[in-house]
Amino acid sequence: MTDTEEMSPAYARHVGERLRNIRRQQGLSLQAVEEQSDREFKASVLGAYERGERIISVLRLQRLARLYGVPVDQLLPKMTADADFGSEGSADADHKGPITIDLSRLESLDAPEREVIRRYIGMIQIQRGDFNGRLITIRAEDVKALARVFERDESGMRTRIDELGIRI
Repeated sequence: MTDTEEMSPAYARHVGERLRNIRRQQGLSLQAVEEQSDREFKASVLGAYERGERIISVLRLQRLARLYGVPVDQLLPKMTADADFGSEGSADADHKGPITIDLSRLESLDAPEREVIRRYIGMIQIQRGDFNGRLITIRAEDVKALARVFERDESGMRTRIDELGIRI
């Protein structure tokens, strides 16, 4: 990566995974980090770093490493010969094909994404005339569209859907 390139979404996700793993190894919740940092690292912002939705600056990365008591390089993904941080996802079918959403879980979901996902899926149901009310399978293109709405890449959206617990 040159100094004029932006961090790829894939690399940001890998940095986020490292941040989350180190925090969990320390036995810390997002709220505990917020408290220990005197609110320098707000739980919501740290969560966005961990999901790869926000890019952490080098200075903040250094301060977070100091807070965790680890060298900065431990917060970065390991560079290996087969690491591909420039791509937008893997080639496996789990990250490319359709996914099935549990509509009852979606309805009972308590997350900021709920209403937007519910409305989008509602439009799909109208287009298809599919109102069974329990499950719906959405295409990869629909996942990509949702990803754009939430300013994520497709892989990040699939991960978030899994985190929300609405995927079958």
